[in-house]
Amino acid sequence: MTEFRFIPVETLRRQVTEIFLKAGMTEANAAAVAGVITDAERDACKSHGIYRIEGCLRVIATGHAVPDAVPQVIESETAIIEVEAKGGFSNPAFDAARETLMARARKLGLAALVIRDCLHFSALWHDVEVLADEGLAALSMCPSYAFVAPAGGKEPLLGTNPIAFGWPRPGAHPYVYDFATSVAARGEIELHRQAGKPIPDGWAIDAEGQPTADPEAALAGSMLTFGGHKGSAISTMIELLSGAMLGEIMSKEALEATGGAALLPRHGALILAFAPEVFAARSARDPLAEGERLLEAFRLQGARLPSQRRFAAREEALEKGIRLTKDEVARLARFHENGLAALDD
Repeated sequence: MTEFRFIPVETLRRQVTEIFLKAGMTEANAAAVAGVITDAERDACKSHGIYRIEGCLRVIATGHAVPDAVPQVIESETAIIEVEAKGGFSNPAFDAARETLMARARKLGLAALVIRDCLHFSALWHDVEVLADEGLAALSMCPSYAFVAPAGGKEPLLGTNPIAFGWPRPGAHPYVYDFATSVAARGEIELHRQAGKPIPDGWAIDAEGQPTADPEAALAGSMLTFGGHKGSAISTMIELLSGAMLGEIMSKEALEATGGAALLPRHGALILAFAPEVFAARSARDPLAEGERLLEAFRLQGARLPSQRRFAAREEALEKGIRLTKDEVARLARFHENGLAALDD
């Protein structure tokens, strides 16, 4: 029987922050990266929780990431805000530009945040939820590594290419969804591999283009997009908008830059923020009230809104603590004690 321990949310946040401080991150960078990892674990998003610590440490150890990078927000008065991550993680770059993004969106109705040259590992819901909590609708997207075959193909060309959307709700958790355009996140396949479990049918093909349930064969082959050609088209859109349009590298180039090494991807990211009240100003209608009518209709039909399970897990974790296995607790302790040297264990 698996043994569990319950760790208070802020205790875990502090412990993960200390791990990254020991790895050479600045206080701001450590807090930002530890924050999204802890929040994912709090919300039972295991594929983006403490499982990601090792990957973050590995890119630092190999010199693929700059742990003490100081993000630079480029001054302008346009709707496009640019922040140079300078080879650091995307999370502190977002934090550095967040207030400017929100102010510009409220002034102009919409604004775009372009994050350049960043390491990306975290779930996108985190950023759009932050913006939705401030009354803004938001879209976030980024390329990744070329692990996914396009519909009808058999070789990796696209990234898992996630997209997230957030919509503000008065007096309630915002409406938030976040999903990879692959059938599943690559982290889910890696978790199946670690657990020695087969992956579901339809997630991936092997190196010869044949369907496989073996996570090792899947990781050596290609993942598949959800919905066949529809997911493939959305994934391609994300490559174009958050890669080509920004003048940043796309998923195939990101993978080639590391020689196929199992490191976190380094590329750009795009976040769009919208002020609903500005768009609806001449309509004499309240956009949030209209949104509530739609979302209430979901409830009346018994339909579940995206992120409801995540929000329920959050409430439980805040009350009881975050549930970690004995092995996860031991892994955290090892990283906390040995830092980057723990990668050699």
